[in-house]
Amino acid sequence: MPSEFMRARPVALPSQSVITRVYRSVNLADAFAIGLPSGASGDPDLLARFIFAHQPSWIGKLTNLRDRIVACFGLKTAEHLATLAGDAKAKRLGIFRVYGTSDTEIVVGEDDKHLDFRVSVLCAAGPAPDSGRQLIVSTVVHCHNLLGRAYILVIAPFHRQVVKASLRRAAQIGWPRAAGT
Repeated sequence: MPSEFMRARPVALPSQSVITRVYRSVNLADAFAIGLPSGASGDPDLLARFIFAHQPSWIGKLTNLRDRIVACFGLKTAEHLATLAGDAKAKRLGIFRVYGTSDTEIVVGEDDKHLDFRVSVLCAAGPAPDSGRQLIVSTVVHCHNLLGRAYILVIAPFHRQVVKASLRRAAQIGWPRAAGT
């Protein structure tokens, strides 16, 4: 399989994503793209669920470590957020609240006392006219206080590795097929 379908690469925040306009100021903004092979679904909700369901096992271990540390500061843990997923009134994708959906994008995230964040999973045309489709996962974070800024400083390098590894893993498994293919 060509490398554009297996390698997540850093890109600029896509201007068509709604998360570019969510916060007046951001303390972290990044985006990573990976090529989608022909026949792969273009449904951002389905693709986001697929990515989160098939993350490498080390990400779960890292999340557990993060939860043990942040619980000491009274921050939301993944375990706590998972309990919210059972609430039929709250639209959630795994541990994340769904903030919006369209035919090409789903935006999830969470708000907490130290920071708010949004993650976009966007299906878009590739960078060149003949480059096909790509999936872009973008993140923006707005910090409320010193704790939020310190948290982002520590977590940002891990966050970037998690996003890239999650995209690679999904590509290795094989993206869900478009309906009717």
